[in-house]
Amino acid sequence: MNADGDRERVVITGLGVVSSIGTGAADFCAGLREGRSGAKPITAFDTTGFAHSVGCEVTGFDPGRWLERLEPAGAGRATRFAAAGARMALADAGLDVAELRRRRVLVSVGTSDGENNDLDTLAGQHLAGGAGALDPALAGRVEPGRLATGVVRELGLRDVEAMTLGTACAAGNYAIGSAFDALRAGDVEFALCGGADAVCRKTFTGFYRFGTIAPEKCQPFDRDRKGLLVSEGSGILALETLRSARARGARIYAEVLGYGLNCDAQHAVAPDQDSLARCIRLAHRNAGIKPEDVDLISAHGTGTPTNDVVETGAIRQVFADPPPTVSVKSMIGHAMGGASALAAVACALAIREGFVPPTINHEHTDPDCGLDCVPNHARPAELNVVQNNALAFAGNNVVLLLGRHRETT
Repeated sequence: MNADGDRERVVITGLGVVSSIGTGAADFCAGLREGRSGAKPITAFDTTGFAHSVGCEVTGFDPGRWLERLEPAGAGRATRFAAAGARMALADAGLDVAELRRRRVLVSVGTSDGENNDLDTLAGQHLAGGAGALDPALAGRVEPGRLATGVVRELGLRDVEAMTLGTACAAGNYAIGSAFDALRAGDVEFALCGGADAVCRKTFTGFYRFGTIAPEKCQPFDRDRKGLLVSEGSGILALETLRSARARGARIYAEVLGYGLNCDAQHAVAPDQDSLARCIRLAHRNAGIKPEDVDLISAHGTGTPTNDVVETGAIRQVFADPPPTVSVKSMIGHAMGGASALAAVACALAIREGFVPPTINHEHTDPDCGLDCVPNHARPAELNVVQNNALAFAGNNVVLLLGRHRETT
């Protein structure tokens, strides 16, 4: 809290991105504006036997360009994504690492899979040669907590709390919410938060067996949508209090207005419309806004038949006239624990740069959805309040509200 006993305001001052459509905030922003697609054949594992195997893998990523202290060979792919994203976010925020080491810091990273691509490899080794064939180096780096501690090691942080949150596809928003709370309460001075995951056989196979993997492209809210595309990457946001940002003259992308979360636990995999609607209302109340204040919704928007209809229904329960509602998963795929963090980065960029990202691959809007999904082409827009939805298995919902920051006199 500040000297007057009021809750601190929290702003986003840096963005770090590793994605299938661009690495770094500028390239990612350009990809969003262009409606760039990250879809391509999966190469991370052997896809023999699958009728289709398109995903949104990160290509051309050189961890050595970003990592200075963390040995790439000693860290899993998701950890490398998270650490590189943190380096980018810190540089984008204009904060020197030596200065950060003098501050109390929170590192909060969400994930669904941790280093499950390494577990895939270990499982194959065990099947082929038994326990004695397991690679000790791989076995030593699969613990999910290494995503956050990898960031800590890379930056050499000392006075730090490190958290890795495993709330599946909503984990990125959970991590941002935890950072927001810690900064408002005065528990930390700076936060690096978001999410990261890497493509793995286990998750692809699971969604494939559900019948929810699209054969070629992700088409959220389209009448002919056939499912999601698995993807990977990281979205890491640098958060600090408004007082801190003002004191050092930092650029502000957006202000974190608040969030809401709930867990209905109604079903292992199916979303619950009423529960999501309650979560949206909770987020609005916590952020001090009304539905009519929201200029854009970044939907969870997986492109599966059930998710899109249920999410649309929840939005219509809350909004008499829903604002434009887009899905960046149409471009970047579903990055699991990194998904809502990457979407939050997209929201912050949209606010700062004045545009609405498109929902690509859209041909015929499903009448059961009936939203303005900004098909195929970005739009210029002044955005004051943006809502970022995240839904996860087991009924974990998080709705994040970001707003345009305006200095008051």
